[in-house]
Amino acid sequence: MTTATSSASVDREPQLLGQTVVLIGGSAGIGLQTARLARREGADAVLTGRDPEKLERAAQDVGARSTAAFDATEPASLKRFFDDLPGPIDHVIVTAGGPHYGPLLAMESNEVREALSDHVVMGLEVARNAVGKMRPGGTLLLMGGTGGRRISRQGGIVSAATAALPPFTAALALELAPVRVNLIAAGFVDTPLSASLLGDGLEVRRQELRAKLPIGRVVGPADVAALAVHIMANTALAGATYDIDGGQQFVA
Repeated sequence: MTTATSSASVDREPQLLGQTVVLIGGSAGIGLQTARLARREGADAVLTGRDPEKLERAAQDVGARSTAAFDATEPASLKRFFDDLPGPIDHVIVTAGGPHYGPLLAMESNEVREALSDHVVMGLEVARNAVGKMRPGGTLLLMGGTGGRRISRQGGIVSAATAALPPFTAALALELAPVRVNLIAAGFVDTPLSASLLGDGLEVRRQELRAKLPIGRVVGPADVAALAVHIMANTALAGATYDIDGGQQFVA
């Protein structure tokens, strides 16, 4: 690297300077790491989460502008949050919620309904309440996955739930324009949520992925955060799905 290139890298303007990023589910994992990176790129961060104590620790960690503790799956709570949020804002990323696994015939009808609709309904409620305060060119960034593309008995309903998100994202991008809507589809990411789902099997899963993935390592929250900030900063990106799984979907 030349001295001129090195100097340009150090002196570049932060990508999100003067912008505001709202993180729905920003107290841990991908949301918290995205908040850290957004702050380093010059943005203000507004964090939300269910647990007030965890949220306060996260806010102190990143120097958040403000926080709000509520359940993002409750439409009335989402509406109240955005009604009370000072505008304008630039970006909203939704990392709240998690996948639903299990054999189809073992699920009750209400469980199937929730599994198929949770992320779509939450994304729609966030969109309808946030769009009036978002600047043109900002982005609503949703989270999906690549794991559900491989249909299996163990995964059950997750394949159908995963398949619904890319066309939903594209259709919503047309309705919200000039606000952009995009989807990150992640594979296994080494987060507290993954730890809670796998329990004692976490380290075994890590070792398996290190051995099999083309990248030779496990994907972490920082990897996803880097993609999220890039999507926020690049105003040519709209209505698209961006995979980040280290090649997991291509190996057995």
